[in-house]
Amino acid sequence: MKKRYLVLNIVIVVLAVGVLTVKILFSKAETELKQLANTEIENVDMSSAEDGVYNGSYSAFPVSAEVRVTIKDHKIEKIELIKHNNGQGEEAEIIPDMVTEAQTLDVDSVSGATYSSKVILKAIQNALLNAGAETI
Repeated sequence: MKKRYLVLNIVIVVLAVGVLTVKILFSKAETELKQLANTEIENVDMSSAEDGVYNGSYSAFPVSAEVRVTIKDHKIEKIELIKHNNGQGEEAEIIPDMVTEAQTLDVDSVSGATYSSKVILKAIQNALLNAGAETI
């Protein structure tokens, strides 16, 4: 009989810890996504960007992105989306092509994938800053 109560108490403790962990994760995600929603994407001046290939990344739990940007003659030649943990924001994976075509970070977010759009744009911005571009 004591063994049964011990097992029951262990199960209750494990469930309580699990529920608490999930609550903490959801709270962290909510906080980071609220901050991301208010994040402004600053454009960059490419005149000081060096030719080469540069990596950039950005994460706002649970969304993250990693990009590789190729710069030639102070222009974005190519942007590769290396990694994108997106939840439901897969549609935002068009952002690198939009930025390459427009040669600016000032592109519209993809409707329904705003968080992923911003994370990808911040990753691209970080790569451009690594290349020597400056925010304007």
